[in-house]
Amino acid sequence: MAKESMKAREVKRQRMAARYAEKRAALKAAGDYLALDKLPKNASPIRQHNRCKLTGRPRGYMRTFGISRVLFRKMALDGKIPGVTKSSW
Repeated sequence: MAKESMKAREVKRQRMAARYAEKRAALKAAGDYLALDKLPKNASPIRQHNRCKLTGRPRGYMRTFGISRVLFRKMALDGKIPGVTKSSW
């Protein structure tokens, strides 16, 4: 499990990126890179990191499901993810 502070930091980055998205797009279109540089660093969407929605794990993130590979495997074996079965041949 990730620390709650790390999860909160990611949520804060997502909110800030959403808040400044329109302004960033306008400044980029105008080519005003000096004004773009004065925006907060966390307003950039590139600073966001994908984290597991349940555990907050930053690595092994599966974008399709929004969870980490560890949790995906556990949930798939338990039958909690519809349409996913263990492969055997």
